[in-house]
Amino acid sequence: MSTVHKAVSLLDVLGSGEAEMALADIARAADFDKATTRRLLVALIDHSLVEQDGESRLYRLGAGIARLALMREAHFPFLRTAAPVVDSLAAATGETAHLSEHSRRGLISVHVVESAKANRIFVPLGGQLPLHATASGIAFLAFARPDVRTAALAGGFEPYTAHTIVDPAALASHVEDARRRGYSIGTQGFEEGVDSVAAPILDTAGLSIGAVALAAPCSRVSGGDLDRYGALVAAASREIGERLYGRATTPQRKRA
Repeated sequence: MSTVHKAVSLLDVLGSGEAEMALADIARAADFDKATTRRLLVALIDHSLVEQDGESRLYRLGAGIARLALMREAHFPFLRTAAPVVDSLAAATGETAHLSEHSRRGLISVHVVESAKANRIFVPLGGQLPLHATASGIAFLAFARPDVRTAALAGGFEPYTAHTIVDPAALASHVEDARRRGYSIGTQGFEEGVDSVAAPILDTAGLSIGAVALAAPCSRVSGGDLDRYGALVAAASREIGERLYGRATTPQRKRA
């Protein structure tokens, strides 16, 4: 593993754990020795990507992370453009709505609006959404680049629940259904008791760059609700694409 990969893995640890962490805990989570972890943290501190509290000596993510995020948004305002649409989707349905974006790390949740209802679905911000086990992942795959889709359909799927799709042929069928409908339907694939729908956000080439989704307790969802929510997330994803690119985005035609 390269030095850069090691340093980035420490940022992942700090971003997914407690707000502040001790050196020993960071090293344990990253599976590095303390000396390597300390050296990498010092380098990250020099670039303001990590901070260390002067009294507690605990480490946390630094302000440089926000600076990089702002620079990225200035060039490609994905979050700033899509968040208001997701907010409106949550308000219209009363259920948890969330936005995800795809990168080399996978499909990452970047904006979440939780339902105000007592019985609601929690989606961790910054969490990775498995492509085979979530409605967002299946919607993304329906219009993903061919190489990304082929790799994702290769198999070796982790079973998160008894309902997780673990057969490549079955997953391919679900992906094709999502492509035909324009949105996917997920039933307890990632978490027991959760139904969800999602639609892909497309670029100007008609390829998915992320997804917008709704998640609700199964006890509150009927078949008619899923169809209605599917139409809503599909409309939301189209609106996000139009806002991002200034014109309607259309799915890429499937190659034979």
